[in-house]
Amino acid sequence: MFALVLLCFLPGLHAQFDQSIRTQGPARSTVFVVENPLATEAFRPRPDQMEPMLVQGLTRLTQTATIRDAWLSLVRTNDVVGIKVFSEPGPNSGTRQSVVAAVVQSLITAGIPTNNIIVWDKRLGDLKLAGFNRLSEQLGIRLVGSAEAGFDEKTYYESSLIGTLVWGDLEFGRKGEGVGKRSFVSKLVSRDITKIINITPLMNHNQVGVVGNLYSLALGSVDNSRRFENDPARLATAVPEIYALPALSDKVVLNIVDALICQYEGEERTLLHYSTPLNQLRFSKDPVALDALSLQELEQQREKSKAPRLKTNMELYSNAELLELGISNPGKIRVVKVTQ
Repeated sequence: MFALVLLCFLPGLHAQFDQSIRTQGPARSTVFVVENPLATEAFRPRPDQMEPMLVQGLTRLTQTATIRDAWLSLVRTNDVVGIKVFSEPGPNSGTRQSVVAAVVQSLITAGIPTNNIIVWDKRLGDLKLAGFNRLSEQLGIRLVGSAEAGFDEKTYYESSLIGTLVWGDLEFGRKGEGVGKRSFVSKLVSRDITKIINITPLMNHNQVGVVGNLYSLALGSVDNSRRFENDPARLATAVPEIYALPALSDKVVLNIVDALICQYEGEERTLLHYSTPLNQLRFSKDPVALDALSLQELEQQREKSKAPRLKTNMELYSNAELLELGISNPGKIRVVKVTQ
């Protein structure tokens, strides 16, 4: 197991082209940061810039020559690929359609059938309000809410904390000992999807610091999650333990942070006046490393804008490292910047 660590400040995220930031000892994880100053205009992504950024990041990460080879090093053409997005904040602050569109189009080019590509989040309504239904219609892919897909009685996370069940939870209306102690995994995740690509926005979260790869996938995949959501200590235990379920973590092949815009205040509301264009996409197989760097970026942006500092409960990320989900110490993360 990895030792418990705390995030420390890593200066100079913006390194020169293709140079790694110096790490404290041997690097254990690598993050590729692709930056393109033309990626956004007036806080809106420029779709024509997304594909070149994706190609750069993914081929560098997988050490392949073409985007097709890159994808086929991660997935097979008969896989059902689930692209997990975070759509609740809407089209401007959640995962952006243009990033997802570039991923989908490149998967199709790599030979993945359109009916084997699913864009998903917890609620179908959030996906539609964020405009992903248009992407589904244009590209012929599926759009699915994990809650609407139903939950798998045989695959679950259990804790002693009893939740107040609501309509839609698998055990809603049931009585008896132990009811409310389990959070069941969506059938979409446990049965249908064989590979997961996680795409999250660089956006703050008041309880866990960042709407990151760990939080987004874990709570987007299970029912009965309200029992954790308002308590940082409970989230710090539940989020990494849910993510570590084989039905989730074993299927994740790629994590992408949509860092086109960094929103450092507002949580799940769009507040562009608390946002900074970074014009970046960040790629890694390590979800914890990406979240750690996102936390650091958010704090730096708050300092620059003289916004109040937020105290983040780092126990969640330390617990994730203890579960061997990734590296939470920036001093152990190799950051490679690729500029366009």
